[in-house]
Amino acid sequence: MKYLAAVAFVLGGLAIVAGTPQKEDRATAVELARWIRDRKPDLRLVDVRDSAEFEEYHLPRAEWLPVEKLAAPPFKRDETIVLYSSSGARTDQARELLRSLGFTNVYVLDGGVAGWLDDVMNPRISAKASAAEGVEMDSVAALSRYFGGVPRETDSSSASAASSVARVRRRGC
Repeated sequence: MKYLAAVAFVLGGLAIVAGTPQKEDRATAVELARWIRDRKPDLRLVDVRDSAEFEEYHLPRAEWLPVEKLAAPPFKRDETIVLYSSSGARTDQARELLRSLGFTNVYVLDGGVAGWLDDVMNPRISAKASAAEGVEMDSVAALSRYFGGVPRETDSSSASAASSVARVRRRGC
């Protein structure tokens, strides 16, 4: 147990030095939603938040693995691993740990849970968003509905992540 704590501490320091993941290290929420919907082979979605956060809400097909347990990862080398958390600090630690163990196909979910809630479960559907994202908003709306989301028709109001979780939980997801 002391070994795992020491590994987590060292990796925390490495994550600070490593900085923000590059664009190629990131998966957008819409991209991840398509991977899940299309049943991308060998996709592993890993929630590195604490167990209470995972129980409150987690993404479809996600498995809960705290950063400390990734010292002996249950993954195959050729799997696509997408990590997410709330703030990103834990995902940076987990990404660096997996990279140090030789895993190369590791992504961080851009925006974490809040990004998923905003971009998949409650996306804004407007010409402005479509131009900014470079994505067909009709397909994003269909993707949102696939996961039980409710696309918003305007950009006028933005809900907090906590209220988005509450809305999703009321719908039974």
